[in-house]
Amino acid sequence: MALFQAHKTCDVEEGAVIGAGTKIWHYSHVMKGSEIGEKCILGQNVYVGPAVKIGNRVKIQNNVSVYDSVVIEDDVFCGPSMVFTNVINPRAHIERKAEFKPTLVKKGVTIGANATIVCGVTLGEYSFVGAGSVVTKDVPAYALVFGNPAKPQGWMCQCGVRLVKSEQKKTLVDHLACKACKSKYKVQGKSLKPE
Repeated sequence: MALFQAHKTCDVEEGAVIGAGTKIWHYSHVMKGSEIGEKCILGQNVYVGPAVKIGNRVKIQNNVSVYDSVVIEDDVFCGPSMVFTNVINPRAHIERKAEFKPTLVKKGVTIGANATIVCGVTLGEYSFVGAGSVVTKDVPAYALVFGNPAKPQGWMCQCGVRLVKSEQKKTLVDHLACKACKSKYKVQGKSLKPE
């Protein structure tokens, strides 16, 4: 019995490492040399390049290509048709494989549908990229960003709910609380830390 499930229309190349419980759906292509963790779900028409590392419990929705030099940590959600790039200045007539820029997607990140992640950036843990956004710079942990180019618009809880000022500490702008799970956070400069 296979440790992972792949639809019969998939092409999973020999030499790809795929963890137990992972499901790969229709027309997806996983290249040799790629690494995919446990309990991941790759939707229809997903491409995973040969120098890609994907953590555990990652959900990659339909029509997403994860190109070389992208690292995705655990518990990341990649929305439908979102885009990763790996070259800043591509030209069809010039090969730039030696110029791939690494992209790091840290634990718990959500990337909305149709968002574009320009190569060379880091998306901080539990950050949230709004649908249709174009990310051209690093995103701090827990930050909510959207727009073109994506800009900070607030903070997100680990549970995926937008954070608001804490009821207990209304006078302090640097304290935020989640209305859903009651987690508390503190803003420190341009970053956010759980309390």
